[in-house]
Amino acid sequence: MINLFISQPMKGKTEKEIKEVKETAIEEVKDLFPDEEIVVIDSYIKDAPDDAKPLWYLGQSILLLAKADVAYFAKDWRKARGCVIENICANEYNLICIQTN
Repeated sequence: MINLFISQPMKGKTEKEIKEVKETAIEEVKDLFPDEEIVVIDSYIKDAPDDAKPLWYLGQSILLLAKADVAYFAKDWRKARGCVIENICANEYNLICIQTN
């Protein structure tokens, strides 16, 4: 079993766009690990406090990343500071990282 964390830019994206990227990521990881069960860690935070700031969201994401075996970094992840920080954390803590352009 592989616990999968998907890091993707979300700012300015609709829920539908976010889900489409996530589905693509899941399929790619399934292709890379065909004999493994893939468990997706849902990192889409729906019930944030009204006064939540970007750093709060990042903190929640890192808590979820801590449960992962594999971290997938979706297209344009290098343009989103939260994704960049998640990538640094994933690499520093030796998670398997899949990075797209």
